[in-house]
Amino acid sequence: MLSANINKTEAAVRKYGDSLMRIAYTYTRNMEDAQDMVQDAFVKYMTKAPEFLSTEHEKAWLIRITINICKNHLASYYRKNRDELDENLSVCDEHSTLVDAVNSLPEKYRTAIHLYYYEGYSAKEIARIIGLTESAVTSRLQRGRGLLKKMLGDDFG
Repeated sequence: MLSANINKTEAAVRKYGDSLMRIAYTYTRNMEDAQDMVQDAFVKYMTKAPEFLSTEHEKAWLIRITINICKNHLASYYRKNRDELDENLSVCDEHSTLVDAVNSLPEKYRTAIHLYYYEGYSAKEIARIIGLTESAVTSRLQRGRGLLKKMLGDDFG
């Protein structure tokens, strides 16, 4: 039984690991913290051993767990009361003007933009994942795009 859970978890890590890392990074803005958050999500996946209706359900569950872990981490007393390292010391492979602009968006817009553009979810699917109505997600996408347009100018389209 345990080896079956380990094999199932290893397959999920290969399949969803990169996607969950990008999501966790959009929340934590720190690669080491993002890695910790994703690791915690996969530990929950392995220990809970949930049954899923489909691969989409499995991915949505992992995304929701990762987002919740990130939110809990960001709200933690420890994180709020420790000294941060200089941002220039943080290393990320995806440094670009667009990624920096998306990462600077408020969390609610950043999450919707990331799930829509980077992960390829529809507004309806995002609504189900993050527990909002489809119209709320559509509004967040529209407002997020507007903020990005203000930050980046019309050159980025």
